[in-house]
Amino acid sequence: MIIDIVLISLLIIAYLYWFSAQQVKSIALKATKQHCLDMNVQMLDDYIALNGLWLKRDKIGKIHFWRSFQFEFSSTGNERYNGQIIMFGCLIESIQMEPYRLS
Repeated sequence: MIIDIVLISLLIIAYLYWFSAQQVKSIALKATKQHCLDMNVQMLDDYIALNGLWLKRDKIGKIHFWRSFQFEFSSTGNERYNGQIIMFGCLIESIQMEPYRLS
């Protein structure tokens, strides 16, 4: 009986983490698309990939997930460049792009 309760609790925790991660990824993808539009480049593959995951404290000491996502973009349509978006909890910490050729 206790094993069942522990197993169900672990499944619920895993689902809540997955659901939260999907929300953060959705926010990051939307912000990345908008940033690419603002920079007048094309986001390739319409996809971001999780590159890193850490626990980090905010200014008041609360622990949040720090996530790093990678994406690819092109300025001319011929070359592929890499970019990175950093999320701290549900907030965008930074968006960085490799130097790229202007068309």
